[in-house]
Amino acid sequence: MKQILFIEPVLKERIWGGTRLNEYGYDLPSDQTGECWAISAHPHGDCVVRNGLYSGKTLSSLWNDHRELFGLPDAKEFPLLIKIIDARTDLSVQVHPDDAYAAEHENGAFGKTECWYVLDCKDDATIVIGHNAKTKEEAEQLIREGRFRELIREIPVHKGDFFQIEPGVLHAIKGGTLILETQQNSDVTYRVYDYDRLENGKPRELHKEQSLAVMKCPFRPKLGKPVTYRVGAAQVDHLITCPYYSVEHITLYGSASFTAGKVFQNISIIDGQGAIDGVPVRKGDHLIIPAGYGIFELSGDLQVIRSSPCELMVK
Repeated sequence: MKQILFIEPVLKERIWGGTRLNEYGYDLPSDQTGECWAISAHPHGDCVVRNGLYSGKTLSSLWNDHRELFGLPDAKEFPLLIKIIDARTDLSVQVHPDDAYAAEHENGAFGKTECWYVLDCKDDATIVIGHNAKTKEEAEQLIREGRFRELIREIPVHKGDFFQIEPGVLHAIKGGTLILETQQNSDVTYRVYDYDRLENGKPRELHKEQSLAVMKCPFRPKLGKPVTYRVGAAQVDHLITCPYYSVEHITLYGSASFTAGKVFQNISIIDGQGAIDGVPVRKGDHLIIPAGYGIFELSGDLQVIRSSPCELMVK
């Protein structure tokens, strides 16, 4: 019998984290809680199903034992990782490798392509995306001389903004920003700069050589606008389709029917309350619609992020 899987998030303490994740109804481990791994089968944070036939099972065990739920019989690993990130202070300036580099240098791990939907931010919030160096040699000189203010490209950010972060793109979430992140199932990050912060009395590890190896120079920003369409009482903003995932933002006042086809879908309730096929949902809930589930109905006053794996995962 097909059933929607409600997922129990894993919460992570971070040096830059805060307390805003309690707005989603989560029991925080401390006042430095930076990440909610909302839908994850990664060994660094393996979520548990909290309802129905598979209650108490980890997502990784379902992936291994019930692949029919996901519609990806040939994929090596669960493909996506969904997070909510509360940046009370600035995250490190970092860069991610692509699949080829990670496979060779990180024990066969995936690279990391990711995207950010800005859930909320302070009035004067900014983020780092890209850099100002014209060549790899200029970037290396600026990094080795510690001239990071000259290097990084910092731009204003507002609630509802969306950004695609490709491998090789220098980036950083800055303080006062709350985002939902959809990414490849990877925990590989190379830190370029961390503001000389100490953790447990020691500077955090940097990865300058790896960063220079994968950083794209020069940086060319990719611009795009969401494609908006209507489904019943819902406005759907299609944010991105890339080789790894498709992501949409749904605004609903009433009811609308959607279809889950050959592969699974992730549903994150980012605001409001309502129901999915008559089962109550509220802000902070994260669900998986199994492959082949068919038509499901969302109702209520809801803000939703819906995502699913794409081309490279559905071979």
